[in-house]
Amino acid sequence: MDELTSVYVQESREQLAEMEAGLLRLEQTPDDRDTINAVFRAAHTIKGGSGVIECHFIEHFTHLVENLLDALRNDEIELSSAITTLLLECCDHMGHLVDTLAAGTPEPDPTLCADGEALTGRLKDIIAAEPGRGGSSSLTVTDDTVEVENLGNGVVNTDSWHISVRFGRNVMRGGMDPLSFLRYLGNLGEIIGTETITDAMPAAADMDPESCYMGFEIRLQTRASKSEIERVFDFVRDDCDLRILPPQSTVTDYIRLINELPEDNLRLGEMLVRCGALTQAEVDAGLKAQHAAEDTPAAEATAPPLGEILVESRMVHKEIVDAAVNRQTQIVDKKAREAQLVRVHADKLDQLIDLVGELVIAGASANLLALKSNQSDLVEATSILSRLVESIRDSALQLRMVQIGDTFNRFNRVVRDVSKELGKEIELSISGADTELDKTVVEKIGDPLMHLVRNSLDHGIEPVAVRLERGKRACGRVSLNAYHDSGIIVIQVSDDGGGLNREKIRAKAIERELIQPGDNLGDKEIINLIFEPGFSTVDKVSNLSGRGVGMDVVRRNILALRGTVDVESVEGQGSTFTIRLPLTLAIIDGFLVGIEKAAYVIPLDSVVECIEQKNLTGDRNFLNLRGEALPFIRLRDIFEIPGEAPARESIVVVQSNGRRAGIVVDHLMGEFQTVIKPLGRMFAHLRGIGGSTILGSGEVALILDVGALVNLVTRAEEERLLPHRHTLALASSSTNSTAIPSGR
Repeated sequence: MDELTSVYVQESREQLAEMEAGLLRLEQTPDDRDTINAVFRAAHTIKGGSGVIECHFIEHFTHLVENLLDALRNDEIELSSAITTLLLECCDHMGHLVDTLAAGTPEPDPTLCADGEALTGRLKDIIAAEPGRGGSSSLTVTDDTVEVENLGNGVVNTDSWHISVRFGRNVMRGGMDPLSFLRYLGNLGEIIGTETITDAMPAAADMDPESCYMGFEIRLQTRASKSEIERVFDFVRDDCDLRILPPQSTVTDYIRLINELPEDNLRLGEMLVRCGALTQAEVDAGLKAQHAAEDTPAAEATAPPLGEILVESRMVHKEIVDAAVNRQTQIVDKKAREAQLVRVHADKLDQLIDLVGELVIAGASANLLALKSNQSDLVEATSILSRLVESIRDSALQLRMVQIGDTFNRFNRVVRDVSKELGKEIELSISGADTELDKTVVEKIGDPLMHLVRNSLDHGIEPVAVRLERGKRACGRVSLNAYHDSGIIVIQVSDDGGGLNREKIRAKAIERELIQPGDNLGDKEIINLIFEPGFSTVDKVSNLSGRGVGMDVVRRNILALRGTVDVESVEGQGSTFTIRLPLTLAIIDGFLVGIEKAAYVIPLDSVVECIEQKNLTGDRNFLNLRGEALPFIRLRDIFEIPGEAPARESIVVVQSNGRRAGIVVDHLMGEFQTVIKPLGRMFAHLRGIGGSTILGSGEVALILDVGALVNLVTRAEEERLLPHRHTLALASSSTNSTAIPSGR
């Protein structure tokens, strides 16, 4: 049961995500029948699974949500913004109930129960107000209000009622016999066809004798009204799914039933019989005609499909056949996709990556020993082993790569709720959702992105009146974009709002004594002040922002991921926050360099080329590289390594954020598979060092933070060219890991 519950929790969270995404799509396209059906199926799946694991607090609440979705699906009520908001709140509550189940708590806490009762009351109020609920319908077979049309004009020409019922798991526990309802239906008229649905039937070993797993598709000829048929099921109305189609029902009613059929490997004829669009005799007649065509000697090709024969014989609408064929295709495609997927616990993947990391270190050690032995056969063997280890490393890392689209899609709900709370019109644009990065990075980037998006919604996008006054569209736009660049992932959060007010930022910084009134800061340095702890230009604290903690959290969390964050803003036009992150936090390809006896690793993706140079002494911190000025930095000076530099030094040209710089080292040691080991808390303040690794010799090498080094050298050149700039300017703009303190 624990394993079953774990699977149910995971699948329920996926279904809730689909429900939320579908509801948000419905706000834009309320007439999308496929989306309405998808939302209903998600709720139905959650409710059905809760019955299997006997989690009644989820089952009872979800049943009410399902009733409202059923009414939407049947066009009994019209979708509105208020109903969408209610259903989204129900999704949130269902998520909390699933979390309660996952925590092993037998019942929800009192606060959660109170929220559930409030939502239940609102759901019941809407459902009670629906026409046709509670027996208000008096439609009969002979009722003149029933629109009867010829075949092909949107109405299925049947003379019987079609009843689709799926009994809940607990029907028999309440003392009810499902067959007794069928017998009672016989008192209202003549049952001319019955199909038993057993798709929910488990294996015999897993079967509970007290649970009901059956459903029925019933064709009933009667002069009773719909309300009288519905009253037959009054005693189990809250513990069954019931659909009643009157004679001469529209094609869309049957198409909905087809889309709700269980995901069995049904043939076309079986689907049409189950939904009540055809009788078994009509299907048999179509099959007989198909077999006759196959046996005809003069037939030049294969017999026509059954659906085509049924349509040409005017037994069924083409739209219904097409819906059945599409349903077949969906079921086959889904089963094919599921057959290709294997669920693996995240802890097992983490353990695999750790073992691969140790394998990389052991392989490097073996390779080093082979080189020292001068045995060519052994060197060749270890070389082959290294290539295989590299392939295993790449494959293992690929297992943890996930698309960032799921993280981006969470913000559809955030933008909708916040825009309504603020009274603004805001749309969300997403691009690059298929960009992949490490699962660990995806999990940790969610909070920083949330702060940036909410900041754009609250501070960036102006009220409608202000936008119209400035000649902008009434509806503002927040954009999320992701793409790969030189071995890193770039995530951008943009808005077309009012931008950052530099004068206001400067005045606030002077007020908080972050800078002095006489400090001469550039535009970028002023903008970067927003990342300082406790900094906020908002005069009034709101539920969304104003306390000065959001942007500081963004910077701190991104630095913890060995990333950087930049901001560009044009006043009156908008702002763009750019986050750059490594693709993985586990293993990378590195380029090993040395100074004296110390070894350092430069991420290989950032290396452009290597050159050798002599006579680098003097005050110049740049050189002429094929007509381009290349600033450089000496690691020996930065890390205060004693000793004399060699006469000819090597320069590793690196690139970060679109800028190039040189890193001067004593010698080059070649490519190296690098297993990243994080530094301890004692070294958390260091800038310019991204981690450490273990060499094949057992020695420790530091991994350089290229982005920080490039920013340092370029800003050092700016300081040299502007000698009158206050030195505090560099310190106040170190939001992107750019300041490297002296020391080792």
